[in-house]
Amino acid sequence: MRGARVAVFRPDDDRLETAVEVLRSLGVDTVADPMLSVEPTGAAPRSDADVVILTSKTGAELLPADWDPGEATLCAIGDPTARAIEAAGYSVDLVPETYSSSGLVEALADRVDGARVEVARSDHGSAALLDGLDAAGAYHHETVLYRLVRPPAAGESTELAAAGDLDAALFTSSLTVEHFLQAAAERGIRDAAVTGLGEAVVGAIGEPTRQTAESAGLAVDVVPDEATFEALAEAVVERLRSG
Repeated sequence: MRGARVAVFRPDDDRLETAVEVLRSLGVDTVADPMLSVEPTGAAPRSDADVVILTSKTGAELLPADWDPGEATLCAIGDPTARAIEAAGYSVDLVPETYSSSGLVEALADRVDGARVEVARSDHGSAALLDGLDAAGAYHHETVLYRLVRPPAAGESTELAAAGDLDAALFTSSLTVEHFLQAAAERGIRDAAVTGLGEAVVGAIGEPTRQTAESAGLAVDVVPDEATFEALAEAVVERLRSG
């Protein structure tokens, strides 16, 4: 356990800094290999909706200063997103018990029939949210606030995995899984990296991420009860300690 190498793939901003601090506090060595970079689009959510949904802290931080939600019910996918919305000067009306697209749908299902629902998020948002809103009778509109791309330098972790030098990997979205595998493929070591992670503890932040990883041939060992980075890190490190 001492000196264990744990790869983390968060964007190279305060989220990566926080992730490194969390893992260090848990007594492991961190391999910081950002697999996501944020490209803002400059778009703003519609201001004529009955319900506005923000699905990430990043999206909340990109809200234009002059955006006005009007009388809309403002929803956040989880507490980190809610805190970012409130820091931007808005009041959050709803946070689901389960921090996921399905959790949002469940929380809104009995109140959006016939309502105009604005979903403001990245270009890689889950289809489950829109499908669930449609099934609940809502009229949804999606605004892409930012695009998520893979940084050109990403991939150190794939080489370590291929060499059997990673003890754990923390995937925080389906896109981090996809970008990890793309970076490995470009280096000609995809199969070796997948094999190497088979000997490591692989954590996925939630069920969609787990499904993406397993469909790509990665065995997932840990999915925390709460879809937060802190819960993921603690669960993975606990698995490392238990052997």
